[in-house]
Amino acid sequence: MASNTELNLLQIVEALLFASDEPMTPAKMREIAPELKEADIKRLVETLNQTYEQTGRAFRIHAIAGGYQMFTEPRFAEYVERLYARRHQSRLSAKALETLAIIAYKQPITRHEIEAIRGVNVDGVLRTLLARNLITIAGTADTPGNPFLYRTTRQFLEYFGLKHLKDLPRLKELNEIFESDSELRESIDQEILKELAPEILGLEGDEPSDDEQNRST
Repeated sequence: MASNTELNLLQIVEALLFASDEPMTPAKMREIAPELKEADIKRLVETLNQTYEQTGRAFRIHAIAGGYQMFTEPRFAEYVERLYARRHQSRLSAKALETLAIIAYKQPITRHEIEAIRGVNVDGVLRTLLARNLITIAGTADTPGNPFLYRTTRQFLEYFGLKHLKDLPRLKELNEIFESDSELRESIDQEILKELAPEILGLEGDEPSDDEQNRST
């Protein structure tokens, strides 16, 4: 039976490899967890693999590119492929993301107001977002024709890993994201980004009201 210290080291190695999406070298592991000794890491990996084998786990740790990485067993490849195929299908297009961002920051908002910002027809995109339950109809506007108002849903919060609407990035945070990812910055319509800037929307220093947060359910 492994000692508490040995068990803790096994758990550290397992946690690091489970969380990493690329091979981890022993040096990298020690950088994160100094209590690990480089000479022991190979033994710890072998012990983990023995446990996985004995308990019939669907994954193993493999030595690759000078480090270690966790992989599912080949016999489960078809299931993993299906998973990633579904994830790919579930991704939103750039047009859908831009429209969703407009709704998120300016909700409740009408289709006409969205189109005024985007400069294109958004009927198809709105249907997609409604079908995905990322937005919903929040009533009608008190303007001629009484157009529908759109707002985000709780599914929207879950999709983007947000707890509340107040967790939406502010301008400073958006700038930091775009500065670190040039491809993302170039893919976003700059006019739309300018329109959505929190300081332009008067969001700097403010948070959505409790009523606004409760509506995203």
